[in-house]
Amino acid sequence: MILANIFCLLFFLGTGADPAVSAKSNHCLDAAKACNLNDNCKKLRSSYISICNREISPAERCNRRKCHKALRQFFDRVPSEYTYRMLFCSCQDQACAERRRQTILPSCSYEDKEKPNCLDLRSVCRTDHLCRSRLADFHANCRASYQTLTSCPADNYQACLGSYAGMIGFDMTPNYVDSSPTGIVVSPWCSCRGSGNMEEECEKFLRDFTENPCLRNAIQAFGNGTDVNLSPKNPSFQATQAPRVEKAPSLPDDLSDSTSLGTSVISTCTSVQEQGLKANNSKELSMCFTELTTNIIPGSNKVIKPNSGPCRATPSAALTAVSFLMLKLAL
Repeated sequence: MILANIFCLLFFLGTGADPAVSAKSNHCLDAAKACNLNDNCKKLRSSYISICNREISPAERCNRRKCHKALRQFFDRVPSEYTYRMLFCSCQDQACAERRRQTILPSCSYEDKEKPNCLDLRSVCRTDHLCRSRLADFHANCRASYQTLTSCPADNYQACLGSYAGMIGFDMTPNYVDSSPTGIVVSPWCSCRGSGNMEEECEKFLRDFTENPCLRNAIQAFGNGTDVNLSPKNPSFQATQAPRVEKAPSLPDDLSDSTSLGTSVISTCTSVQEQGLKANNSKELSMCFTELTTNIIPGSNKVIKPNSGPCRATPSAALTAVSFLMLKLAL
């Protein structure tokens, strides 16, 4: 016994690993334990485990339809702080990764005797209004975007992870394809064999899962805790978005191109209005209170029409003055 302990200690020292840290490195196991400490999470998790593990006959290992329903209830009714930790936990070894892969009990909810064609699977999903909606959400929130830092639309990791989790419990259910701890690859249970002249479309659809940088980055960021500041609900900018060419607004007939409102001020005001930002008291943004057709004095409700002032009469006032003068001469 003493020799065994000495051997283990020498092994960890030789590999540079800390025995205490290595014993607690299974984050997926920690996530399962956290779920068991929450009554709602424990109840619904126990329910789907029981249903998905219940063998019906030697030829039919489980009731797939009931298993899917129980899984949907789990992911829909349990807070994401528990479900995401189980589904997207980070792993350093194969044992942890296998636990992560087994989260949804793939032998019943995911795998089948044969892999169907991915386009056939998509067609089946589209016949169900809920599955169709969840698949559309996935494509919208997890599509690869090359104009953002994270490769996700609007740098929103949470929307992508939520859409992925929302697809679990349907025939289109995605899962990890193997027990690789770091090489994260997820896919529905399907292939593109037998696609005929639709093979290119099938491969493109499958790559939305297997080679999706947004989804992969979102899963990895959640697992290692780097998603905290990279998934704003309403991001104020897109990090690498190409600059947009502002279309110059058409000028009123009584204003020329030499108006005192330069193009730089116009573009500044336009961008402020489009982004919903409040103008501060800086000299440049204070001019955003002034539009081309109506002048509003900051801090008051007084509206001044363009070109009005003490030295320039309006057309209606001039006409009134001429009429009064002609009437006086006639008398």
